[in-house]
Amino acid sequence: MGIHTEMAPSPGPDALGAGALLSLLRFVSPSLPIGAYAYSRALEYAVHCGAVHDEASAGEWILGLAVHTTARLDAPVLLRLHRAFAAGDDAEVAKWNAFLLASRESSELRLEDTQLGAALARLLVGQGVARAGSFVRRNDVCYASMFALAAVSSQLPAASAVLGFMWAQAEGQVSAAVRLIPLGQTAGQNLLSKLVAALPQCVATASALRDDEVGAFTPGLALASALHETQYTRLFRS
Repeated sequence: MGIHTEMAPSPGPDALGAGALLSLLRFVSPSLPIGAYAYSRALEYAVHCGAVHDEASAGEWILGLAVHTTARLDAPVLLRLHRAFAAGDDAEVAKWNAFLLASRESSELRLEDTQLGAALARLLVGQGVARAGSFVRRNDVCYASMFALAAVSSQLPAASAVLGFMWAQAEGQVSAAVRLIPLGQTAGQNLLSKLVAALPQCVATASALRDDEVGAFTPGLALASALHETQYTRLFRS
């Protein structure tokens, strides 16, 4: 793995045309039929143990994951996957997919990733994306890999795809927080406003990382996820 790889600049979200924008909105919509609503990424345990209990603590958790995990792991890997799919480089796709899967700290985070990836692969096949066919029957395909393929197939720029990917994950966390704590809808919108302000910088961070800088260290997430696996009652699968 090279240590001096520079990511080529790509058009920002403002460069999207109407068709591309609508494609992006489709792939980040909560109604996308891949089952993302069933996962909380360990937020359920954080609420259970009292670490997250109100709007402020929910914001710290959700923004913390966006800044310290997604922006430093999933997002930069997604950029590399986007580039690999665009170049038809199957070896690079396999390398970064394996890297991301190996970075999951618990069995349920790994299962979440592969189940969302498999569901999106099936959806893409149904939408006529032939390249997704080879991923449908595999149990080791990450969500980010299929999201990258979806973006390339829809001619979405890499930066726009990453911003949409991060928004979809963070919005899902806000939705989970509204149900779990519970929070009112206004509090949920307050959290989304903070994400709107923070996510562009997260994309910039992801874009600036070299290959040897990609990775995240979030022990709180790892512990919460591992403990969630044996939590007595659960609404979410992670």
